Amino acid sequence: MKLLFVADPLDHFKVYKDSTYAMMRAAERRGHRLWACEPQDLSWAGGVVRALAREVRLLPLTPAEEHAPKPAWFELGSPQALDLTAVDAVLMRKDPPFDQDYLYATYLLELAERAGARVYNRPQALRDFNEKLAIARFPQFTVPTLVTSQEAAIRAFLAEQGDIVVKPLNAMGGTAVFRLRRGDANIGVTCEVLTRHGQTAVMAQRYIPEISAGDKRVLVIDGAPVPYVLARIPAPGETRGNLAAGGRGEARPLTPHDREIAQTVGPVLKAAGILLAGLDVIGDWLTEVNVTSPTCFREITDQTGFDVAAMFMDALERKVAEG
Repeated sequence: MKLLFVADPLDHFKVYKDSTYAMMRAAERRGHRLWACEPQDLSWAGGVVRALAREVRLLPLTPAEEHAPKPAWFELGSPQALDLTAVDAVLMRKDPPFDQDYLYATYLLELAERAGARVYNRPQALRDFNEKLAIARFPQFTVPTLVTSQEAAIRAFLAEQGDIVVKPLNAMGGTAVFRLRRGDANIGVTCEVLTRHGQTAVMAQRYIPEISAGDKRVLVIDGAPVPYVLARIPAPGETRGNLAAGGRGEARPLTPHDREIAQTVGPVLKAAGILLAGLDVIGDWLTEVNVTSPTCFREITDQTGFDVAAMFMDALERKVAEG
C-alpha cells in the first residue's frame, strides 16, 4: 500500500514513544510505501485535493539511538504533489490543539474523501467527536460534569461537588488542567483564564480520587479494544497522569469494567469512521474520547510484548481491502 501520514514535523517526533513512528515501522515491515506531509501542505484546486508530500525512507535505529535527542531516523524524497485519491490510505495524525487550522484541514480531507480518498480517522468524525465533549454520548460511564463559559456556574458546581477538575475543550497532554476545591483562593483567576472572561466554554468534572492509581488509556482499534491499557500515574505532587505532564506509564491488562466501556463505545466509534481512538478511564469512569492522534502504542508494546502497531496495521489493511 501507499500510505500518506498527515502529521507534525517528523524531526519533532520522540521516536522512543511515538505511536505514529510505530505505525510507520509496522507499515515498512509489511512492504508499504510511506509518504508524509503537514496539514499546511494540503491544497484544493480544480476540484482535486493534493498534498505537497515527500516519500519517507526509515533508517535503522538501535534502542539507544531512539532515545537520542534528535535521532536520524528518516530520509525524505523530493516534494511531490500527490492527489489524495492516488494513495491507498491517508492517516490524519496531527496533534491537537483542534484549532481553526486543524478544522480547515478536516474540510480539505473531507473533500478528498468525497472524491474517493480513504481517510482515517474520518474528517467528519474528528469534528463530531470533541475529545472532551464526546463523553456526553455515554452518560452511564461519566462522573458529574459541567460544560459552561460562566464563572458563576463553575462556582455553583464546585460548591455542590466539593472537589473538581476544570480543563479546556481543545487541548491535549494535560495542558491547562486545574484542580479546584471549595475555598480555593484561585477559583476566580482560574475561571477567568480558562474561560477568557466568560467567552470560552470549558469542562468541569468531579475530581476522581482514583487518579492516584493512574489515568488509564484504553486503545480501541476498529471498534475492538487492545487487551492492555497504559495506566499513566501522576508524578508526586501532581493531579495529572498525562505522560506529557510527567506521569509514569504502567501497562496493565484490561479490567472487566474497562472492557465493558470499550465494548460499548467501540461500535459507536467504528460506525462513525474512527479507526483508532484512545479512551481515558479513571477508576471506573470515562473522562475523554481521544480521536485526533491517540498514543501509547510504544509503551504498551515495550512492557507487554503485545504489538499494538501490528493490530492497527491489520485493521488498516482490512479497511483498504474492503474498499
